[in-house]
Amino acid sequence: MPLQKLLFKPGINKEATDYANEGGWVNSNLVRFRKGLPEKIGGWAKATSNSFKATGRALHAWVALEGTKYLGLGTTWKYYVVDGIVFSDVTPIRSTTASGDVTFAATDGSSTLTVTDTAHGAVAKDFVTFSGAVGLGGTVSANNLNQEYQILTVTTNTYTITAKDTNGDTVTANSSDSGNGGSSVVGTYQLNVGLDVYIPSTGWGSDTWGAGTWGSVTSLESSNQLRLWSHDNFGEDLVMNPRGSGVFYWDESNGTGTRAIALSSLSGANLTPTRALQVMVSDVDRHVICFGADPLNDSSTARTGAIDPMFIAWSDQENITQWEPLPTNTAGSFRLSAGSAIVGALRARQETLIWTDTSLYSMTFVGQPFTFSINLVNEGVGLVGPNAMVNTPKGVFWMDKKGFYSYAGAIKELSCSVDDYVFSDLNQTQSFQIFGFVNKAFNEVGWFYCSADSNVIDRYVTYNYEENIWMIGELSRTCWLDEGIFSDPKATSSTDDVGYLFNHETGNDDDDTAMTNVFIESADFDLGEGDFYQSISRIIPDVKFTGSASTGANGQTVDIVLKRRNFPGEELTTAVTGACTSVTTKIDTRARGRQAVLRVQSNDTNANDVGMSFRLGATRIDTKPDGMR
Repeated sequence: MPLQKLLFKPGINKEATDYANEGGWVNSNLVRFRKGLPEKIGGWAKATSNSFKATGRALHAWVALEGTKYLGLGTTWKYYVVDGIVFSDVTPIRSTTASGDVTFAATDGSSTLTVTDTAHGAVAKDFVTFSGAVGLGGTVSANNLNQEYQILTVTTNTYTITAKDTNGDTVTANSSDSGNGGSSVVGTYQLNVGLDVYIPSTGWGSDTWGAGTWGSVTSLESSNQLRLWSHDNFGEDLVMNPRGSGVFYWDESNGTGTRAIALSSLSGANLTPTRALQVMVSDVDRHVICFGADPLNDSSTARTGAIDPMFIAWSDQENITQWEPLPTNTAGSFRLSAGSAIVGALRARQETLIWTDTSLYSMTFVGQPFTFSINLVNEGVGLVGPNAMVNTPKGVFWMDKKGFYSYAGAIKELSCSVDDYVFSDLNQTQSFQIFGFVNKAFNEVGWFYCSADSNVIDRYVTYNYEENIWMIGELSRTCWLDEGIFSDPKATSSTDDVGYLFNHETGNDDDDTAMTNVFIESADFDLGEGDFYQSISRIIPDVKFTGSASTGANGQTVDIVLKRRNFPGEELTTAVTGACTSVTTKIDTRARGRQAVLRVQSNDTNANDVGMSFRLGATRIDTKPDGMR
C-alpha cells in the first residue's frame, strides 16, 4: 500500500469538531507557523540578572540626544528608567513630612516597628524613605532607620515596617530600643502603589463602569485600582501617567539618579491636568494629550481634580507646561459622547485612534483654530483593556470584549478560528490586564490574557496577519515591546513581586534551560478513507532540527505521538510515543482504527535539547486495510 502523507492546513482551528476539522491542527503551545509549516517559537533569556519590584505593566524605549538608549518600565509599585542593565527608580514623590513629624516605637524581641505620622496617606505596600533619624538606643541603629522601607499595615495615623540593616537582613529590637528616632526625622513617601489584580468596584475597571461616583476623588484613588502606566517622549525627556492618577515628567538631563516630578510643578506650568487615564505626545505636531483628564472649573481658573472619563485635554504645541486655551496658542479640549469612558488611545498612521468602552474615534491634527479634528469612526466596537491594541505595518489590531478587529482606514472584524476558545475561557474581570503585542519579524500580533480560572496572565493568542492564521499557547508575560531601538523584543514576567526583563526571539531556550511543553496536535484524520479499519505499522517522521550542536541518535529529540479511535465520539487511545532524532528513519507501531491524531511534542526529559529547535514537514504513515472486526 502507498504511504499516507500527513500535510495539515496551517493555523489552529478550535471552532469545528475534531472530525470536521480533518486536515487541520487543533491545539498547540509555543509553536508558530511560518510559510505554512509549524515550528517551535524563538527562545528567551533574562536581559539582566537584576530584578525589579512587582509586576511590569508598560515598556517604552527611546534614545537621548547623545545616543543613550533608555527603557521606561512601569510596574505595579514603581517606575524605572533602565540604562543598560541598571533599573533606576524614578518613582515620583507623593509627599514629604516636616522635620519631626515621624516617630518610631519598637518592642523588645520584635522586628516590627510602629511608625506614627498623623494623616500619612499611605496604603499597605507603599514605599517611604526616612532621613534624619537617630538610633533607638539598642540594636536598631540610625543606619537601620535611614533608608527605604515598604509599609506592612496601616491605620489612619500609624503604620508598621520590618526593621532591617543596610543589606536587607531583619533586625530584632531589644529592651534598650526605647527611643523614638529623634526630633529631626523626615519621611518621604513615594506615589501610592496600585493593585496588581483588579478588584470589582474599586476603580476604573473592565466590567463595572460607573461603580461608585464617576470622577470621585475618594472612590478613584490611584491606590485602589489596577495599576497601569502610559508614557511617552517629549524630546529626550519622559512624560508618564499611572492610570487614574497624576501626570509626571522626568528630565533626562538630570540623570537617572533623579525622580520624576509632577507636571504641574514645572516652571511656567499653567492649568496642567492633575489626573488622567492616559498621556500621549502626538507624533508630528507635538502636543501633549491627556485622555480622561480633569477639566477646568466653571471659571476656568483651575483644574477640578476629578477625572472626567470622556474628556480630552491637550497642551499648546511644543509647550508641555501651557494648557490654558488662548487665542494665541493651540491648547484645547474636547469631550467625547459615544460611550461612558475612554479605555485607551494609540498613535496610528497620521491619526490617533481613541477607544471608549463602546466606540472608536479618530483624532487628526488640522491646525488652528480647532487644532484637532475628532470624528466618530464606529459605534458598537470598543476595547477590552487599555493595552489591548497594537500598531503594525498592516494597520492597527485590537481586541474587544467579543472579538478581534483591524483598522487601516476602515474597521474590519477578523475571522478567528479560536474565537470561542479564547472568549469562553477569558477572565473578563481581569480584562484590563490584557496586553497586546506585535512581533513584526514574524508578521504576528497577539494578546496575553488571564484564563477563566486565573487572576494573572497565563495564556496568549497570536494572529499572523500575512498568512491569516491563528495560534494559541500558555505563557506569562505582562507587557511587551517589539524590536526597534533594541534589537530583540522585550517582555516582563514576575513571581512573588519579583520581576525580570526578558529578551525574546533569542536562541531556542527558556532562559538557558530547554523549553518544555512545546507541542502541536492535529485534528482527527481518516486512516485510508475512514470507511474500514486500518492497521498502522510504522511512522516515517519528517522533522528538521536546528539550533543545537548535539545531533545524532543521542542528540536533540522530539516525541512523535500517534493516537487512534474508531468513532468521533470515542476517547482517543495513544497507539505509540516514539522519540525522533535527526537520524530517525521510522517509528514502528502496531495500531488499528478508523481515525488517528498526530501530536509532535518536546521531549521534556532529554537534557540534550538545550539549544534545540524544530520544524515539521510531511510526516507519513504506513497503513493497510485490517478488516471489519
